Amino acid sequence: MAIKSIEATGKTIEEAKRNALAQLGLGEDEVSMEVLDRGKTGLFGLFGASPARVRVSYGLEEEPAVPAAPPVRPAAAKPKAQEPQSVPRPAAERVERAEHPERKKVRPEPAAQAAASEPAPVPREDLGPVCDDEKAQKITAFLTGLLEHMESQARVKVYKPEEGRYKVILEGEKLGQLIGRRGETLDAIQQLTSYCVNRSGEKRVRIHVDAENYRAKREQSLQSLARKVAAKVVRNRRNVTLEPMNAYERHVIHTALQDVEGVSTYSMGTEPNRRVIVAYDRSSKEQRR
Repeated sequence: MAIKSIEATGKTIEEAKRNALAQLGLGEDEVSMEVLDRGKTGLFGLFGASPARVRVSYGLEEEPAVPAAPPVRPAAAKPKAQEPQSVPRPAAERVERAEHPERKKVRPEPAAQAAASEPAPVPREDLGPVCDDEKAQKITAFLTGLLEHMESQARVKVYKPEEGRYKVILEGEKLGQLIGRRGETLDAIQQLTSYCVNRSGEKRVRIHVDAENYRAKREQSLQSLARKVAAKVVRNRRNVTLEPMNAYERHVIHTALQDVEGVSTYSMGTEPNRRVIVAYDRSSKEQRR
């Protein structure tokens, strides 16, 4: 299917995008957007002002972000053909093979290959001593009861790295069930804990729940993904739509690429299927000319 596109203008990029969607009669998830001009407000909003301009393409599905390739397993060694036992090797050949042991190819052990491909470990945040104030006791009591219902033996440790923020670390074995797919279960535990502790009329506090340093590892993985996708967008001059992410993960992508030349990012869709679009930003090159 051929790619079709139209250009639209507005006071802002969002208004220009809405104008384009209204002309096409399409939804946000059915198109891709390229920012042509961010526009200028001008003096007093009048003199020297120029509208924002976008190009909206449709008719061809956006190229999805390429998932990480599975680890390459070393090919199984082919069995050597069995030599006839009735024909002995000449003595000269046996001596020649013994004198050249360097001809034997040494294959790296699979464990060594895996260790070389693993990313550097993410250092843990320095949280200070365990906290035991009134809020920390509420957090511990709620999570202890919740974990019992989930039949988990995880231990709860509460820290207060700064005023108004509590960091909860779940420790123990088999914590994968508490993390869930892409941290979905961990996010749900965090939301329930925050609601329980902050439902009173007292001053609200921020509560972050983590297990096995998952948050830092996930953030590092998202930053790496953002850089790879940005390089691909600049190279191909074509937008890339990422997989659905929650608000925190979308924030990590936006922050990682906010200063990268040649790309811009914005979110489209509705929760829980809201996605980040990494778009080719032609205006950044025009400004440097």
